[in-house]
Amino acid sequence: MCLDKQPKHPSQAGFTLVELLLVVTILGILAAVVVVNFTGKGDEARKQATRTSIAAISTAISTFDATKSRLPDSMDELCAESGDSAALLDKANLNDSWGKPFQYKKISKFKYEVRSAGPDGNMGSEDDLTN
Repeated sequence: MCLDKQPKHPSQAGFTLVELLLVVTILGILAAVVVVNFTGKGDEARKQATRTSIAAISTAISTFDATKSRLPDSMDELCAESGDSAALLDKANLNDSWGKPFQYKKISKFKYEVRSAGPDGNMGSEDDLTN
Protein backbone atom coordinates (compact mmCIF):
# COMPACT_ATOMS: atom_id res chain seq x y z
CA MET A 1 0.00 0.00 0.00
CA CYS A 2 1.45 3.30 -1.08
CA LEU A 3 0.90 6.36 1.15
CA ASP A 4 1.95 8.94 -1.40
CA LYS A 5 -0.03 12.12 -0.62
CA GLN A 6 1.22 14.22 -3.51
CA PRO A 7 -1.39 15.23 -6.10
CA LYS A 8 -1.32 13.39 -9.37
CA HIS A 9 -1.24 16.67 -11.30
CA PRO A 10 1.05 19.29 -9.68
CA SER A 11 -0.49 22.07 -11.79
CA GLN A 12 -3.81 21.68 -9.91
CA ALA A 13 -2.28 22.33 -6.47
CA GLY A 14 -2.41 25.86 -4.92
CA PHE A 15 -3.92 29.03 -6.33
CA THR A 16 -3.74 30.29 -9.85
CA LEU A 17 -2.32 33.69 -10.68
CA VAL A 18 -5.80 34.90 -11.65
CA GLU A 19 -7.21 33.90 -8.25
CA LEU A 20 -4.41 35.70 -6.43
CA LEU A 21 -4.88 38.83 -8.55
CA LEU A 22 -8.62 38.74 -7.84
CA VAL A 23 -8.02 38.55 -4.07
CA VAL A 24 -5.47 41.39 -4.19
CA THR A 25 -7.90 43.52 -6.23
CA ILE A 26 -10.74 42.92 -3.77
CA LEU A 27 -8.49 43.84 -0.84
CA GLY A 28 -7.41 47.00 -2.66
CA ILE A 29 -11.03 48.02 -3.25
CA LEU A 30 -11.89 47.42 0.42
CA ALA A 31 -8.87 49.46 1.54
CA ALA A 32 -9.89 52.33 -0.76
CA VAL A 33 -13.43 52.32 0.67
CA VAL A 34 -12.09 52.44 4.24
CA VAL A 35 -9.72 55.32 3.44
CA VAL A 36 -12.46 57.33 1.72
CA ASN A 37 -14.90 56.79 4.59
CA PHE A 38 -12.46 57.86 7.29
CA THR A 39 -10.71 60.75 5.55
CA GLY A 40 -11.63 64.03 7.22
CA LYS A 41 -13.03 62.39 10.35
CA GLY A 42 -10.07 63.63 12.41
CA ASP A 43 -10.91 67.26 11.69
CA GLU A 44 -14.57 66.69 12.58
CA ALA A 45 -13.51 65.01 15.84
CA ARG A 46 -11.34 68.03 16.68
CA LYS A 47 -14.25 70.38 16.02
CA GLN A 48 -16.50 68.33 18.30
CA ALA A 49 -13.86 68.23 21.05
CA THR A 50 -13.48 72.01 20.78
CA ARG A 51 -17.27 72.49 21.00
CA THR A 52 -17.25 70.34 24.15
CA SER A 53 -14.46 72.48 25.64
CA ILE A 54 -16.40 75.65 24.84
CA ALA A 55 -19.44 74.16 26.60
CA ALA A 56 -17.29 73.35 29.67
CA ILE A 57 -15.92 76.91 29.73
CA SER A 58 -19.47 78.28 29.41
CA THR A 59 -20.56 76.13 32.36
CA ALA A 60 -17.66 77.49 34.41
CA ILE A 61 -18.63 81.05 33.46
CA SER A 62 -22.24 80.39 34.48
CA THR A 63 -21.06 78.97 37.81
CA PHE A 64 -18.82 82.00 38.36
CA ASP A 65 -21.75 84.31 37.55
CA ALA A 66 -24.04 82.44 39.95
CA THR A 67 -21.57 82.68 42.84
CA LYS A 68 -20.12 86.16 42.23
CA SER A 69 -23.15 87.83 40.57
CA ARG A 70 -21.02 89.01 37.67
CA LEU A 71 -19.22 87.69 34.63
CA PRO A 72 -15.47 87.16 34.92
CA ASP A 73 -13.22 89.80 33.41
CA SER A 74 -10.96 87.11 31.94
CA MET A 75 -10.62 83.34 31.88
CA ASP A 76 -7.78 83.69 34.39
CA GLU A 77 -10.42 84.36 37.05
CA LEU A 78 -11.93 80.95 36.27
CA CYS A 79 -8.55 79.29 36.87
CA ALA A 80 -7.86 80.95 40.22
CA GLU A 81 -8.80 79.47 43.58
CA SER A 82 -10.84 81.83 45.70
CA GLY A 83 -11.10 81.43 49.44
CA ASP A 84 -12.12 77.89 50.18
CA SER A 85 -13.37 77.02 46.68
CA ALA A 86 -11.34 75.28 44.00
CA ALA A 87 -10.68 76.77 40.58
CA LEU A 88 -13.49 76.24 38.09
CA LEU A 89 -11.11 75.46 35.21
CA ASP A 90 -7.63 74.04 34.84
CA LYS A 91 -5.35 76.55 33.09
CA ALA A 92 -3.86 73.69 31.03
CA ASN A 93 -7.26 73.12 29.36
CA LEU A 94 -7.69 76.58 27.87
CA ASN A 95 -6.54 75.64 24.37
CA ASP A 96 -8.66 74.29 21.55
CA SER A 97 -7.97 71.00 19.76
CA TRP A 98 -5.49 72.72 17.44
CA GLY A 99 -3.44 74.06 20.36
CA LYS A 100 -4.59 77.69 20.07
CA PRO A 101 -5.91 79.52 23.16
CA PHE A 102 -9.61 80.22 23.46
CA GLN A 103 -10.66 83.85 23.35
CA TYR A 104 -13.08 85.17 25.99
CA LYS A 105 -14.88 88.48 25.56
CA LYS A 106 -17.53 90.17 27.68
CA ILE A 107 -20.10 91.61 25.30
CA SER A 108 -22.35 93.19 27.92
CA LYS A 109 -23.15 92.82 31.60
CA PHE A 110 -24.94 89.54 30.91
CA LYS A 111 -23.50 88.32 27.60
CA TYR A 112 -20.14 86.86 26.71
CA GLU A 113 -18.43 85.00 23.90
CA VAL A 114 -15.97 82.12 23.99
CA ARG A 115 -14.24 81.66 20.62
CA SER A 116 -11.87 79.18 19.05
CA ALA A 117 -9.87 80.10 15.96
CA GLY A 118 -10.93 76.81 14.37
CA PRO A 119 -8.99 74.63 11.93
CA ASP A 120 -7.23 77.49 10.12
CA GLY A 121 -5.88 78.99 13.37
CA ASN A 122 -6.92 82.54 12.42
CA MET A 123 -9.25 84.30 14.84
CA GLY A 124 -12.15 86.08 13.15
CA SER A 125 -12.39 83.86 10.07
CA GLU A 126 -15.49 81.97 8.96
CA ASP A 127 -14.41 78.63 10.47
CA ASP A 128 -14.27 79.96 14.06
CA LEU A 129 -16.23 78.05 16.69
CA THR A 130 -18.16 79.99 19.35
CA ASN A 131 -20.62 79.38 22.17
